[in-house]
Amino acid sequence: MKNISVRKIFLYACFSVAMLVSCKKEIEKISDTFKDTATSSETPTVEKDSIKKDSVVQKESVPPAMQENGFYNAFVLPKDKKMRDSVYAAFSKKYSEKERYAILALNRLDSKNRFNADTLVVPAKIDTTLMSYSPFPMQLDILSGVKKFVIFSYPIQAYGVYSNGSLVKWGPTSMGKKAAQTTRGLTFANWKKKLSISTVSSEWKLPYNFNIHNIGGIGWHQYDLPGYPASHSCLRLLMKDAQWLYSYADTWILNPGGATTKAKGTAVMVFGDYKWGGRKPWKKLLDDPNANNISVEEMTKLLEPSVDRMLKEQDNREKVADSIKTAKAMAPVQTEKPMEVPVN
Repeated sequence: MKNISVRKIFLYACFSVAMLVSCKKEIEKISDTFKDTATSSETPTVEKDSIKKDSVVQKESVPPAMQENGFYNAFVLPKDKKMRDSVYAAFSKKYSEKERYAILALNRLDSKNRFNADTLVVPAKIDTTLMSYSPFPMQLDILSGVKKFVIFSYPIQAYGVYSNGSLVKWGPTSMGKKAAQTTRGLTFANWKKKLSISTVSSEWKLPYNFNIHNIGGIGWHQYDLPGYPASHSCLRLLMKDAQWLYSYADTWILNPGGATTKAKGTAVMVFGDYKWGGRKPWKKLLDDPNANNISVEEMTKLLEPSVDRMLKEQDNREKVADSIKTAKAMAPVQTEKPMEVPVN
């Protein structure tokens, strides 16, 4: 009997130990399950946050801030007209009138043609003067003696204005289309007229026209900026820019009778070639904020052969203007009306 009782106690003890081990394993299993559940429930959150974070980084890296780093963002416009109207409404709400004007100018557009682009290049930080985004050098020592100079770049469809070597203004332009390209090289401003009518079409009104090729009828004036070279060889400008240049540049001075030139006006240069059918130059700013920049070295090399002539014509005009002023002071006379020819 005693042996049976000891055996029972021994078996009971073994059973209890086995139960405790089993319970411990079950508890550990349950605990691991909770851990796995907790881990699996946190993992999507981490992945979601990671995706969200990456998205923000991607959005900001196309690109970060402007003035410090010189980056631009892409503002995509949908093809559908209704959706485009809606997106542009949001664009108008986000940016002020002056900011929208600057953004469109960077994309070589006016407000009338704002829907011509599928993507707008937008600075992360807006400078409504545009000077922070100038593709032209701010200072050119080679032009230090030239009081007034206007340059048009075909490759980037932009103009720049220098006074004694300092850049005072720049902006967008639409130059001659492929079939009617603007004449390249150095020329000089001739006559100007507040409103000219094109001989190509009488419906084309050309405000603040300033002629630079009298026989060819080429000049700068206000007209549509559609975001690419589209003119019949003239140099299209935004209205404010056309007004500014109209007042800035000097006209020619004609000899009595108006048939010949006594002195030339402001020096003007058109240079370079546009990559027809290629990616629009300003869109390259999304990849490289310096993509459109023209270096001091490039500009110096371009201008060097022409500077002496600029200075010679400038000196001549000043002498002629002074002599006319003196003559008027001594015996006022009626001036001849400048000869004009049709314009494109």
